[in-house]
Amino acid sequence: MARTKTPTRSAAPQGVSLHLGLNLVDPAHYGGWSGELAACEFDANDMAAIARSQGMKPIVLLTKKATRAAVLRALTDAARTLKAGDLFFLSFSGHGGQVPDASGEEADKQDETWCLYDAQLIDDELYFALSRFAAGVRILVLSDSCHSGTVTRAGPLTTAPLGVLPEQRPRLMPHSVALRTYRDHRGFYDKLQADLARAAGEAPVDPDEALANVAVSNRLTAIVDRFEPAVILISGCQDNQTSMDGANNGAFTEQLLAVWRNGAFRGSYASFHAQIRMQLPPTQSPNLFTLGPAARFVRQPPFSV
Repeated sequence: MARTKTPTRSAAPQGVSLHLGLNLVDPAHYGGWSGELAACEFDANDMAAIARSQGMKPIVLLTKKATRAAVLRALTDAARTLKAGDLFFLSFSGHGGQVPDASGEEADKQDETWCLYDAQLIDDELYFALSRFAAGVRILVLSDSCHSGTVTRAGPLTTAPLGVLPEQRPRLMPHSVALRTYRDHRGFYDKLQADLARAAGEAPVDPDEALANVAVSNRLTAIVDRFEPAVILISGCQDNQTSMDGANNGAFTEQLLAVWRNGAFRGSYASFHAQIRMQLPPTQSPNLFTLGPAARFVRQPPFSV
């Protein structure tokens, strides 16, 4: 697949945002599981409100509208539109899941996913979609979900962790559901990974792994050399934790909004992340990753176009 041509800058920077919030998924695809949550649509609308207040043009896809086709189309449109210096703000609130890695890198490797309404979006696909953005575009990704395989492999939570309120629940697709969904649609998910490998010209790369280990991995450093936009990813929890749902917002989003204080926050992305993390219990510690030439981006005020 040919790389998107780099658009030239002719005007002031612009901001575009995409906000995904899924309070349930289609049980027809997920083996009878609908994964009801309470606050994901609230999260998406609240993130869109922040984007709007900062002069961005938000697109909001809620539950049944947050399909694979709609999300991939929105990502492609943004990549074609934005130029160096522009900002793309992407937020996801919903269940995280996993499918077995079909690239053959490791026998027990799992690819993390976002559970969209009609099917999962594999992290390899998200990584590849972000790589299509032009050099100099800033991309902020906020993920209020659990999209790590570690907790799933360890088994479901049997009691609420310390600091979790009774109305909260993990935003994590159960391991049994993940296995059943993959079993029922194995050809679909394996083909996605194979097609992506051919499009990229090499084996797919797990974005969480790339973001976390780029500084120490020669293989991943080679990939990042070809990754031109600057990306900040703030995820709702660490790889071995879950992001919790709530009545009005997810736990991560709730604390993000409290720190943001309707735009009164003053500081950088780094301090923004640190203050959000301080407000959450040890069982849920948001992580911050960067990819590409993001050193200047991290020092900027959050959500600034």
